[in-house]
Amino acid sequence: MDPIQPGDHQGYMCLALSLAQKSPPKPTNYRVGAVLVDTSSNNILATGYTLELPGNTHAEQCCLIKLTEKHGVSEENLKEVLAPHIALYTTVEPCSERLSGNLPCVERVLRLAGSLQTVYVGIMEPETFVSSNTGRKSLTDAGIDVVHVKGLEEQILEVATAGHVKA
Repeated sequence: MDPIQPGDHQGYMCLALSLAQKSPPKPTNYRVGAVLVDTSSNNILATGYTLELPGNTHAEQCCLIKLTEKHGVSEENLKEVLAPHIALYTTVEPCSERLSGNLPCVERVLRLAGSLQTVYVGIMEPETFVSSNTGRKSLTDAGIDVVHVKGLEEQILEVATAGHVKA
């Protein structure tokens, strides 16, 4: 695969979508892919997808867990070791509530405010599991831009809902 050029939001979203396809289909969650990028150097810092790591892990959570292991810090202290210009690409808007009781992805992302400048999303979270995702507002209130990358919505939704009972 050719390297993704700086600012190629569609290219990074396609990479996130390819990661989402690795997630096992289940009726109780979305299959999501995420890519964390240092925008200053255009280096991919971490990738993740739903259920990649043990437990009921979400894609964004997997990215952050991998970075904590790489840098030997806690997730709460991860911002201290990251570059100042980070972007997150995720196929589905980060969750603001976890029905499992785990820390929502929005709260994990908010820990990186200041370093993390922008969250690029392929689709906003459907209301299947959480009827009112307040993640976008929380992120923008913290100074993190949320940008919809258009053009892959149909494919993202198909991958995200694989394994769901169709009405």
